[in-house]
Amino acid sequence: MSEDFYRIRRLPPYVFAEVNAMKAAARAAGEDIIDLGMGNPDGAPAPHVIEKLAEVARDPAAHGYSASKGIKGLRKAQAGYYQRRFGVDLDPENEVVVTLGSKEGLANLAQAITAPGDVVLAPNPSYPIHTFGFIIAGAAIRSIPAAPGPDFFRRLEHAVAYTVPKPKVLVIGYPSNPTAYVADLEFYTKVVEFAKEHGLWVLSDLAYAEIYFGDTPTPSILQVPGAKDVAIEFTSMSKTYSMAGWRIGFAVGNRQLIGALTRVKSYLDYGAFTPIQAAAVAALNGPQDIVEQNRQLYKRRRDVLVESFGRAGWEIPPPEASMFAWAPIPPALQHLGAMEFSKQLLTHAQVAVAPGVGFGEEGEGFVRIALVENEHRIRQAARNIKRYLQSMGINTPGSSEPTRKAG
Repeated sequence: MSEDFYRIRRLPPYVFAEVNAMKAAARAAGEDIIDLGMGNPDGAPAPHVIEKLAEVARDPAAHGYSASKGIKGLRKAQAGYYQRRFGVDLDPENEVVVTLGSKEGLANLAQAITAPGDVVLAPNPSYPIHTFGFIIAGAAIRSIPAAPGPDFFRRLEHAVAYTVPKPKVLVIGYPSNPTAYVADLEFYTKVVEFAKEHGLWVLSDLAYAEIYFGDTPTPSILQVPGAKDVAIEFTSMSKTYSMAGWRIGFAVGNRQLIGALTRVKSYLDYGAFTPIQAAAVAALNGPQDIVEQNRQLYKRRRDVLVESFGRAGWEIPPPEASMFAWAPIPPALQHLGAMEFSKQLLTHAQVAVAPGVGFGEEGEGFVRIALVENEHRIRQAARNIKRYLQSMGINTPGSSEPTRKAG
């Protein structure tokens, strides 16, 4: 039988598959690949979180099905976090739902609120679930800028004025993956005003809320008065608490959207393993040292990346937040495109990065670099890349004249 299932036909080839296959083959051949491609945190949760997991797992009564919307204690803990961090009041019963990571929540909300043919406004480039969650649900995507500048609202106005049918949902995410753009409260205020004026639901992805490198903490859209009338926000414990594999996230905000997500989830899953949820409560309510430690860890890695890659001949704009750098391909190699450049880095420098085009066509000319290796490994990556750039005939700081032409 041919593989022409309707929803599968709507998905393009997985852009990262070819690079991932090359990476696996190189490792199988014994090569030491420095993997800066996948945003997979390399740390562990705080000891008291692991201890709580083990403690609850020893309880024979803790191994049954769990409520799909999350245990009450965890929903209350997330409401407490929003009050402490953002000054936002949430009703744990009707304005908070626990998700299996923010990715699952986004995908299931798309299923809950999308009818075939609905138009969704989503940034380009963007984390794939922001678009493909809705594509799988049958929606059409209209791209808007990823950067939260003046062009964002100009394009938003144009999209609403000239799209038929009228857009139903606006997806945003700051600090953004892959671009590391950040947004301020003034931006969110304009988004809420626009959404109310044009009848849009707003889905805000705040997965990197606690990974910021300046003095100003990342804001939440729900800090805007009246935001809960139109907005829902997704957060995750993956990066903040080094709990990526635990698959715990949250959706909070508008009661109608939370209710829709909760109802769909009730048909599809039984919720995360109860000991994991209890450990997540311990993470949110207990000592917060790991949050600052992770923030400083990623900041140090960012600084080492920018400095060492710059000395190697590749200028990387320093990201203000997130665990990623959005790096333009060196000018002399722009003609290669993101896919070929990523393959060459893997083959000739033993460094894996994510081709920007995998996050949307506007990502062409860029690669995403994840800060998931230690500082020593990042410096090693820079040395490998310097050798590669020199082999391509590109002058690097301190290098001699090139021996052959780039290309």
